[in-house]
Amino acid sequence: MRDFKKFEVWQLSHQLTLKIYKATRVFPKEELFGITSQIRRSFASIGYNIPEGSGRNSDKEFANFINIALGSSNEAENQLILAKDLDYINENDYQNLLIELTILKKKLVTLWNRLNGN
Repeated sequence: MRDFKKFEVWQLSHQLTLKIYKATRVFPKEELFGITSQIRRSFASIGYNIPEGSGRNSDKEFANFINIALGSSNEAENQLILAKDLDYINENDYQNLLIELTILKKKLVTLWNRLNGN
Protein backbone atom coordinates (compact mmCIF):
# COMPACT_ATOMS: atom_id res chain seq x y z
CA MET A 1 0.00 0.00 0.00
CA ARG A 2 1.24 3.49 -0.89
CA ASP A 3 1.48 6.23 1.74
CA PHE A 4 0.00 9.26 -0.03
CA LYS A 5 1.63 11.65 2.47
CA LYS A 6 5.04 10.72 1.05
CA PHE A 7 4.16 11.94 -2.44
CA GLU A 8 5.55 15.38 -3.18
CA VAL A 9 2.49 16.14 -5.31
CA TRP A 10 0.22 15.58 -2.32
CA GLN A 11 2.43 17.71 -0.05
CA LEU A 12 2.45 20.57 -2.58
CA SER A 13 -1.27 20.26 -3.14
CA HIS A 14 -2.01 20.33 0.57
CA GLN A 15 0.13 23.44 1.13
CA LEU A 16 -1.45 25.18 -1.86
CA THR A 17 -4.95 24.37 -0.58
CA LEU A 18 -4.08 25.87 2.79
CA LYS A 19 -2.87 29.01 1.00
CA ILE A 20 -6.02 29.32 -1.08
CA TYR A 21 -8.18 29.00 2.05
CA LYS A 22 -6.20 31.84 3.61
CA ALA A 23 -6.36 33.97 0.46
CA THR A 24 -10.13 33.55 0.14
CA ARG A 25 -10.89 34.70 3.70
CA VAL A 26 -11.05 38.26 2.41
CA PHE A 27 -13.39 37.52 -0.51
CA PRO A 28 -16.76 39.31 -0.30
CA LYS A 29 -19.26 37.66 2.05
CA GLU A 30 -21.83 37.44 -0.76
CA GLU A 31 -19.39 35.12 -2.58
CA LEU A 32 -19.25 32.57 0.25
CA PHE A 33 -21.44 30.12 -1.68
CA GLY A 34 -20.10 31.27 -5.04
CA ILE A 35 -16.49 31.65 -6.06
CA THR A 36 -15.13 31.31 -2.50
CA SER A 37 -16.62 27.85 -2.15
CA GLN A 38 -15.79 26.85 -5.72
CA ILE A 39 -12.13 27.88 -5.70
CA ARG A 40 -11.59 26.12 -2.38
CA ARG A 41 -13.21 22.94 -3.68
CA SER A 42 -11.23 22.95 -6.91
CA PHE A 43 -7.89 23.32 -5.12
CA ALA A 44 -8.85 20.77 -2.44
CA SER A 45 -10.00 18.31 -5.12
CA ILE A 46 -6.45 18.06 -6.45
CA GLY A 47 -5.27 16.78 -3.08
CA TYR A 48 -8.32 14.56 -2.55
CA ASN A 49 -7.66 12.55 -5.69
CA ILE A 50 -4.04 11.74 -4.87
CA PRO A 51 -4.78 9.70 -1.71
CA GLU A 52 -7.79 8.09 -3.32
CA GLY A 53 -5.71 6.96 -6.29
CA SER A 54 -2.77 5.89 -4.15
CA GLY A 55 -5.05 3.47 -2.34
CA ARG A 56 -5.95 1.65 -5.54
CA ASN A 57 -4.47 -1.69 -6.51
CA SER A 58 -2.67 -0.80 -9.70
CA ASP A 59 -0.56 1.94 -11.24
CA LYS A 60 -3.17 2.24 -14.00
CA GLU A 61 -5.89 3.03 -11.47
CA PHE A 62 -3.61 5.44 -9.62
CA ALA A 63 -2.78 7.16 -12.92
CA ASN A 64 -6.49 7.67 -13.56
CA PHE A 65 -6.86 9.59 -10.29
CA ILE A 66 -3.76 11.64 -11.08
CA ASN A 67 -5.43 12.51 -14.37
CA ILE A 68 -8.54 13.62 -12.45
CA ALA A 69 -6.29 15.72 -10.18
CA LEU A 70 -4.86 17.36 -13.31
CA GLY A 71 -8.39 18.23 -14.41
CA SER A 72 -9.04 19.76 -11.01
CA SER A 73 -5.83 21.76 -11.29
CA ASN A 74 -7.07 23.28 -14.55
CA GLU A 75 -10.38 24.13 -12.89
CA ALA A 76 -8.44 25.68 -9.99
CA GLU A 77 -6.41 27.79 -12.41
CA ASN A 78 -9.58 29.05 -14.06
CA GLN A 79 -11.05 29.96 -10.67
CA LEU A 80 -7.82 31.75 -9.76
CA ILE A 81 -7.99 33.81 -12.95
CA LEU A 82 -11.61 34.69 -12.23
CA ALA A 83 -10.76 35.77 -8.68
CA LYS A 84 -7.99 38.02 -10.02
CA ASP A 85 -10.21 39.49 -12.74
CA LEU A 86 -12.89 40.25 -10.14
CA ASP A 87 -10.22 41.99 -8.02
CA TYR A 88 -10.79 39.55 -5.15
CA ILE A 89 -7.09 38.67 -5.18
CA ASN A 90 -4.23 41.02 -5.91
CA GLU A 91 -1.78 40.53 -8.76
CA ASN A 92 1.14 39.54 -6.52
CA ASP A 93 -0.84 36.84 -4.69
CA TYR A 94 -2.25 35.66 -8.00
CA GLN A 95 1.23 35.30 -9.52
CA ASN A 96 2.60 33.46 -6.49
CA LEU A 97 -0.32 31.02 -6.38
CA LEU A 98 -0.16 30.51 -10.15
CA ILE A 99 3.56 29.70 -10.01
CA GLU A 100 2.96 27.09 -7.31
CA LEU A 101 -0.01 25.65 -9.17
CA THR A 102 2.02 25.40 -12.39
CA ILE A 103 4.82 23.57 -10.56
CA LEU A 104 2.25 21.18 -9.09
CA LYS A 105 0.69 20.55 -12.51
CA LYS A 106 4.09 19.70 -14.01
CA LYS A 107 4.81 17.28 -11.18
CA LEU A 108 1.40 15.65 -11.62
CA VAL A 109 2.16 15.13 -15.31
CA THR A 110 5.54 13.62 -14.43
CA LEU A 111 3.90 11.22 -11.96
CA TRP A 112 1.18 10.35 -14.47
CA ASN A 113 3.85 9.55 -17.09
CA ARG A 114 5.79 7.42 -14.62
CA LEU A 115 2.69 5.45 -13.63
CA ASN A 116 1.91 4.82 -17.29
CA GLY A 117 5.44 3.62 -18.04
CA ASN A 118 6.31 6.65 -20.17
